[in-house]
Amino acid sequence: MSLNPNGYKLSERTGKLTAYDLMPTTVSAGAETREFLLKVIDVLLDFVKATNDRNEKVLEFHHPEDMKRLLDLDVPDRALPLQQLIEDCASTLKYQVKTGHPHFFNQLSNGLDLISMAGEWLTATANTNMFTYEIAPVFILMETVVLTKMREIIGWSGGDSILAPGGSISNLYAFLAARHKMFPDYKEHGPAGLPGTLVMFTSDQCHYSIKSCASVCGLGTDHCVMVPSDEHGKMITSELERLILERKAKGHIPFFVNATAGTTVLGAFDDLNTIADICQKYNCWMHIDAAWGGGLLMSRKHRHPRFTGVERADSVTWNPHKLMGALLQCSTIHFKENGLLISCNQMSAEYLFMTDKHYDISYDTGDKVIQCGRHNDIFKLWLQWRAKGTEGFEQQQDRLMELVQYQLKRIREQSDRFHLIMEPECVNVSFWYVPKRLRGVPHDSKKETELGKICPIIKGRMMQKGTLMVGYQPDDRRPNFFRSIISSAAVTEADVDFMLDEIHRLGDDL
Repeated sequence: MSLNPNGYKLSERTGKLTAYDLMPTTVSAGAETREFLLKVIDVLLDFVKATNDRNEKVLEFHHPEDMKRLLDLDVPDRALPLQQLIEDCASTLKYQVKTGHPHFFNQLSNGLDLISMAGEWLTATANTNMFTYEIAPVFILMETVVLTKMREIIGWSGGDSILAPGGSISNLYAFLAARHKMFPDYKEHGPAGLPGTLVMFTSDQCHYSIKSCASVCGLGTDHCVMVPSDEHGKMITSELERLILERKAKGHIPFFVNATAGTTVLGAFDDLNTIADICQKYNCWMHIDAAWGGGLLMSRKHRHPRFTGVERADSVTWNPHKLMGALLQCSTIHFKENGLLISCNQMSAEYLFMTDKHYDISYDTGDKVIQCGRHNDIFKLWLQWRAKGTEGFEQQQDRLMELVQYQLKRIREQSDRFHLIMEPECVNVSFWYVPKRLRGVPHDSKKETELGKICPIIKGRMMQKGTLMVGYQPDDRRPNFFRSIISSAAVTEADVDFMLDEIHRLGDDL
């Protein structure tokens, strides 16, 4: 069932109307407004159905210039009729990648949780900002409850948190708070308020947003020290200490260390306890980027040893829109110490954050963040949590890890066709496909080069065919390899089998 833009017909009268004939412009147009919105819902529900239909393609791929010819993307001077808008909605989804499809293994964020989706629909309808209790009372209270629960799961009894527009900005908030905590004069005086050159440290496998903090915040990327990682993608902690001492010997001031809990490519978890010891020894702020791996905090089975020592961190990024399956975007940043967010970011705009309001202004969150406008990302997570319960989230994490073990088993059973690169710590499975001509050839760097050349060809074929999406990339030790991600609750063992079988069908002749 593919979405046919011509298959959604409004009544002849309503179809000829424009948006000006609907509420709120035309208050009496309740029936027409309802007809239009219900037809939009028909389009959305058909997309949900197609997303969950394994006989449907994951995508209908067209190159950019061809896609431009297929779509009418013009923004006109005059209002178009409602029927055209319905067809526009259907056309848009017809050519959109179905990231919730059970055969989409391409990105860290995938799946289509229907409860979270319903929450996002309500959020869009409420259409409010999250800067004050005055205009978002229910959502502000929900945010307080959910974020407090998340901090308790981390292992803290107090602290503060906020929802941010993605993990990169969450990491930025951690950097800003760390610098403010250690060098509060910077807020007013800038670099003149610093006692010397600051340096930060992170693994060479970290998300690029960590290095971006150094650039955006004036530290300079030369002062973001990339600590070597081992062959499994984990930070070499002895190198961290050596590099801290090396920079101290140059007169620099080490102040911030980022540990990664679930690297983007390999899914590696840094040794949090050892890093915490080093941070304590050298008076550095310890941040954990658990944007990817944070969901495993919910699992008693898989939390340790991955997150052993997490409670010793000063800040933690955790994205529910990844392993927990909340809809994009839903990213949280948590601080062990309360008051840092407001102290660091407060600008006291009197036209918005008056101190003489008739309610408890501690619930006004806007002055804690560098944004003014802040999207409501809490309701979809709150509703999802109500639907699953903490136990349900735990079962979801355990199920995803169970499917990874099944994939490893199937790869080992087909060791002539697939080469597993390493045992994963998360749901990232890194492997090569071995075509017929390379089977039986000794595995060395020359063979790996050949296997790396095959990855983009297979990826191109799978996108042209539209049956499957699995990502590939190189790293600093290897040429291109496949990295499948199982983070969707829709995936079953049969879907894992399909992934491996389809890669074989698409690449056997290479």
